[in-house]
Amino acid sequence: MRRQEFQYGLRDGVPIAAGYFSVSFSFGIMALGGGLSIFQAALTSLTNMTSAGQFAGLQIIIAGGTLLEMAATQLIINLRYALMSLSLSQKLSKDVTLWQRFVIAFANTDEIFAVAMSHQRELTFSYIIGLQILPIVGWTAGTACGAAAGSMLPAAVNSALSVALYGMFLAVVIPAAKKARPVLITALLAAALSCILYYVPWFSGVSAGMSIILCTVVASLFGAVVFPVSEEGGDK
Repeated sequence: MRRQEFQYGLRDGVPIAAGYFSVSFSFGIMALGGGLSIFQAALTSLTNMTSAGQFAGLQIIIAGGTLLEMAATQLIINLRYALMSLSLSQKLSKDVTLWQRFVIAFANTDEIFAVAMSHQRELTFSYIIGLQILPIVGWTAGTACGAAAGSMLPAAVNSALSVALYGMFLAVVIPAAKKARPVLITALLAAALSCILYYVPWFSGVSAGMSIILCTVVASLFGAVVFPVSEEGGDK
């Protein structure tokens, strides 16, 4: 039974792994361009498993930000994983122990969470581990391959491929923005704030890490206050 559940997880994780490989390939190129070695880039992906968090963290590293900025940025960007883990825990089998829950939490990414929650049966530890293994490998291998390719490809090609990561973020935001006006307005506000902090000379002293924190917090607070969500799940 455990073997069968593990195989089901592996099967469901294949498309996630394929997507992760292509996206992390771009991250690897950007990491190499930012001064990280191939090993450092791959280790970052292996130990983090968070595209948005890694991208923001890389910008802070390149800009020479502080550890406090790094910690605050990662807390804000990745706070959603705590909520996702709380939701996922309600569907886990009673046989899943505490230490197994810690293992599962390591790679409870957006895509893995979505697939796990859509699983028709109770979630076993064997299924979750099977579901997570290939995406972890794909994310790490893609980063390593991207960094390795970045050291050999011409600068023009590296520059073109590095845009793919920005494309991933647009692919996440645009569909949601089309369906919900609050998402569109909140995203545009965050983009506008980022441009102001970057281009207005008065804010030249604001570091990249602090800029990410301010834009995220202000835009999120604006969305929560102006577009509150009712208990039934719909916008008020």
